[in-house]
Amino acid sequence: MDDTLVPRYSVVVPAYNEQDLIGDCVRAVANQTVSRSDYEIIVVDDASTDSTSDVARAAGADIVLRARHGGAAAARNAGLQVAHGDIVLFTDADCAPSPDWIARMVAPFSDPKVVGAKGTYRTRQQGLIPRLVQLEFEIRYERMAKLTHIDFVDTYAAAYRRSVLLAEGGFSTDYPVPSAEDVDLSFRLARAGHLLVFVPDAWVEHIHPESLFVYLRRKMRFGYWRALLYLRYPDKIAGDAHTDPALKMQFGLAALAVVFGVVSVLWWPSGVAAAAMLVAFAATTLPFVRWVWPRDHAVAAIWPLAAFSRALVQIVGLALGLAVHSWKPLGGRQ
Repeated sequence: MDDTLVPRYSVVVPAYNEQDLIGDCVRAVANQTVSRSDYEIIVVDDASTDSTSDVARAAGADIVLRARHGGAAAARNAGLQVAHGDIVLFTDADCAPSPDWIARMVAPFSDPKVVGAKGTYRTRQQGLIPRLVQLEFEIRYERMAKLTHIDFVDTYAAAYRRSVLLAEGGFSTDYPVPSAEDVDLSFRLARAGHLLVFVPDAWVEHIHPESLFVYLRRKMRFGYWRALLYLRYPDKIAGDAHTDPALKMQFGLAALAVVFGVVSVLWWPSGVAAAAMLVAFAATTLPFVRWVWPRDHAVAAIWPLAAFSRALVQIVGLALGLAVHSWKPLGGRQ
């Protein structure tokens, strides 16, 4: 980037101990269809103990900030503070944006009413769980593509007007780990009446969880921090542009199945109720199974069990989160 020019766009990438991935991410951002002089690349090293900063510089980052360890939200805010572009884009170290990612992400901002934009995930992974994760995202993208505006922007592929982001205080650092800080910002912007849009062709290649254990562990973490999110935005309990509409019902059915199953040890008739809850739960998975079947038979076959496991761990995460966060002040923006 020419130091004498003020970039039109800024790309911020938070990174913590990402020396194995940050290079590919930065190189992908550095090789865009948009002129390189039109944007800057800012990597915020969240106090890594490896060579993340050195790798980022060697790969072509224009600015590498070394921050105190405060989590992804704090790192993004640090990048926002030094950004020069009128539009600030965000992605993650484990993502490699497509060559026209910036061009597609910033295109909606030709409409002065647009404040934020959301892109998509793709993956080259061939494992069963990564394929399941990708299809989970793709059915959500299909629903979102039908909406004129959204209320949910993930920071793996996000863009905002810098002036609005600064005025709104950036990302809430009450989320110390990557979880719901981007959703919190989305809900806050939508509540303020700002227009957020979906850009399905603006994609980044991502590395999804390879194992069911890692997938479920992430779901539990998201559930835990979603509790804080719902305490702040109780109107979103009913749903948002991203969340599976069947999820709330699945939570209830999975919880009842477990309760009735435990009680059946002492009183066998409750086992019938537990079985009924499981059947009802399986019925809620059929729309996704039908949608997935022509795309991936194996994912369709395991989805009812995966969805049940997902519901259970998220219930546990939500319950723990409610128990912890209900005793804390809900706080403000940061």
